Parts: sequence; structure tokens; C-alpha cells
Amino acid sequence: MDDINLTSWVNDVLLRFGFNSTAADTSDRYVLLLGMVLLGVLIFFFFKYIVLKLVAKIVEKTENKWDDMLLSPSVLDSVAMMVPIIIFRFMVPMAFENGDVRQTILVRMVTVLMVCVGARLLNNIFISMDEVCNGMQRFKGHVLTAIFQILRVLVFFLAGIIIIAVIMGKSPSTLVAGLGASAAILMLVFKDTIVGFVAGVQLSANKMLRVGDWITVPKANANGVVTAVNLNTVKVRNYDNTIVTIPPYTLVSDSFQNWRFMQESDGRRLTRSVNIDVTTIRFCTPEMLKRFRKIPFMSNYLDALDKAPKEAGKEEVNRLTNLGLFRAYLGLYLESLPVVNKDLLYMIRQLQPTESGLPLEIYFFTYKKEWKPFEEVSCDVLEHVYAVVHEFDLRIFQKPSGYDMQLLAGMMKN
Repeated sequence: MDDINLTSWVNDVLLRFGFNSTAADTSDRYVLLLGMVLLGVLIFFFFKYIVLKLVAKIVEKTENKWDDMLLSPSVLDSVAMMVPIIIFRFMVPMAFENGDVRQTILVRMVTVLMVCVGARLLNNIFISMDEVCNGMQRFKGHVLTAIFQILRVLVFFLAGIIIIAVIMGKSPSTLVAGLGASAAILMLVFKDTIVGFVAGVQLSANKMLRVGDWITVPKANANGVVTAVNLNTVKVRNYDNTIVTIPPYTLVSDSFQNWRFMQESDGRRLTRSVNIDVTTIRFCTPEMLKRFRKIPFMSNYLDALDKAPKEAGKEEVNRLTNLGLFRAYLGLYLESLPVVNKDLLYMIRQLQPTESGLPLEIYFFTYKKEWKPFEEVSCDVLEHVYAVVHEFDLRIFQKPSGYDMQLLAGMMKN
């Protein structure tokens, strides 16, 4: 059936429904166009909920996993949108004759829509292919992600050129040639914009930054929450409520610290250290052990040590020290705190001795990740350490202060 016969058939149908000849001649093409739209909608739902559902079930039964990822819901949804658009594109001439301005406008609009959906389809395919390659062991360590990112940018760039060419009624090659002639001027005028755009694509594609992230950029004096990510600037609200604006290419070319993954993890790391005066470290005497048993957690710990089998001749070598028992106490103390994540690493360790004493580091992860609760946990733990260290006959190293000098002077006078 050709275009004229199909339009005439719609005209006859309208006349049978009581339209006069003038109204039928005016409305027949628009009624035909409406029918094409409804047909496209039916085709879309048919493909999306019947054909593609059937394809998805067949793919799920296969042993390969790559086809499940490649034919992801986003890819199938784009295919379901593409099919009726293509059919509608070739049906438009049935409603309007060649040379009719309405046909030209409709063809261009549908072509633009087809290019957009096609670019979305290719973008989703590249994303799925990237996920498939990342899941394969033989592609580990390759730079395929960057290649797929470039392909995705290229797809949208070409789609933009084609869309502009369709709207203007020009050939894409002519448009590309015109862009090539003015590329030097564009690079000079829009240098910052182009660099910012490329940097923004890199930040977004690599998931390096997003609004709401807590970042630290020492060179820019930025330590706060990202409030906006624009083409040329990234706005950071510091914790003193000052706003710092950073060019996106600065974040790409230099290093910055993003705390988002810490906030999404199961705990925030807390490390604090105290300097022990090495002159107070000694072997434990029976009297000391008897006194230490009165300290919480230590009675059961010492009982377990007494019951543990000992190797012959190793008693002298394995003598207990007050610092060793203090480390054991701190470990048991951390285990008793509900704010400490026991599934993550926690320990008490010694660092390299310095002229300021022996640093004893407390290392653990806490569930409290917000700034204020985190600092409260830190203070509570350190205050407890300072208060209990004297129970083990140890002393925190501290340089002499003015008060110490006054006490020394008073002692010398007496």
C-alpha cells in the first residue's frame, strides 16, 4: 500500500464516522500520524515486556556470565526504545508527501531522537563491556576502563555533531570540517572550559568526586564537604564555613584525599600514641603482680598465663614486665568498648624509641565516624590511658615545665 492510498483510506474512515470532507481532508494525515505513534508505543511495550523478557530468561539459563552483564536491563531498555523509533522514522513519509515541511520537521525530530537513544544504547553497552572485562581475571591490571571511557566520550561527541548536522540540514562531514578550521580559535578562547570539562569527565567517570564528599586538599587549604561540582569550579565548604573554589583540573593533576569510602566503610581508624618513660619499665615482682590482679581484666588474664604450659628453662626469659601487662590491659580494654569494631584490626604496638621516651600506639577502628563523636571517643580512650598508666608503675614522659622548676627550686632551698 503506497502513501496516497493509506492516506485516502484514513480519509474514507473519517468520512464514515461522520466527518465532512473538509474536516476529513484536514485531519486525515494527523490521525494517521497519531496511529503511527500508538503503534510505536505498542511495539515498545511488546519488545520490552515480551520479546526482551524472553531474551533475558534465555540468557539467564546460559552458563556464561558475560552475556548476563552485557544484556543488562539498561541495554535491553535502550533496545526496546530504539526499535519503535526506527519503525516510526520510516513510516513518517506515509503521512506526508516528499517536500512537505511537516515531513521534514518530523523526520529531523525523529532522527535526533534516534541518535540520542542510539548514543545511550552504545554508552550502556560500553559500560556493560567494562564490567565484563573487569570481572575477567585475564584482563586484571589492564587499562580497558580508560579505553571504554574514551569510547563513551567519543560516542556522545559524535552524537552531538550528528544532531547539530540534522537540525541544520547539513552533512556531518561538512560540520566536522568547519570545526577543524576553527579548532585553534576555540582552544584559545575556551581553554579553561575545555580543560575543566575534560577534568570533570575524569572525576565523574572514575568516581573520584561527587557532591557531599568530604575531601582534603592541602594546597588549596580545603578541608570540608563538596557542595557543587561545576564545569570550571569545585566548591568546598570548610568546617569553619568558609568556601573554597578549586579548578577541576587541579584535583586531577594534584592529589587530594576523599573520605567518602571511610564514611561508607564499617569503621573509622583511630590511632593515638603516648610516650612512656623508659626508666619506669621493669620486671614484675610478686608484689606487683598481686597488686595488678586488682585492676579490671587483669585477674583473669594473669590466671590464664599461670595455667598456660611453660617450656623448661624459659621462665627467666619470659618474665613479665609492667609495660607488657599494660599493653595486654589496653587490648582487653579496647575489646570491652562497644564503639570499637572488633571485626577490623585493633592492637597496641610499640613505635621506634625517641629521646622523648617509648611511643606506645593505640590502633583501632570505631563505629563513630562523624567528627564530634569520633573526637569524643579519642578523648575518652586517651584520658583512660593517662589515668590508668600509673596503676602499672609506669609514667608518661613529659618535658619539665615551669611548675617542675618551681618544685625543684623549693626542694633545693629546703
